Amino acid sequence: MKQATLDDFLVNFDQTIEIKAAPGDVFEGLVARMCEFEGEDGRPGFKLRMERWPGGRWFRDLDGGNGHLWGFVQSIKPPTLLELFGPMFMSYPVAGHLIVRLTQMPGGTKLVFQNQFFGPVPADIRDGMGEGWSDMLKKLKSDVER
Repeated sequence: MKQATLDDFLVNFDQTIEIKAAPGDVFEGLVARMCEFEGEDGRPGFKLRMERWPGGRWFRDLDGGNGHLWGFVQSIKPPTLLELFGPMFMSYPVAGHLIVRLTQMPGGTKLVFQNQFFGPVPADIRDGMGEGWSDMLKKLKSDVER
């Protein structure tokens, strides 16, 4: 059995994307995308809710008091900053941190997206994480540049 190293417990995803839209439109589109995930082949997936204040929950509401906590709002300053922490989409003992910074630039908005996890993240989830976030950011760009 292989001895685990610190690198086995760290996951980092960083991406920068430029979007031809105002920061406010990008911010609202980001929150909308983070609250509605698509299933396979663009089929309807599931919805989350985000309470947009410090300490607010980001969660999947299954009605009747049932659901899944994805995280908490650590910082929110529309239209320039959204910072969340929590297990996000994992049912493992992990600490997750997500920060999105939006900066106005000529012709649109620069979005810097960073997601980090510390904990025992299974390899199959670790391997697909970057692809999932990249897809979400591409869809966000398409949404707000229309």
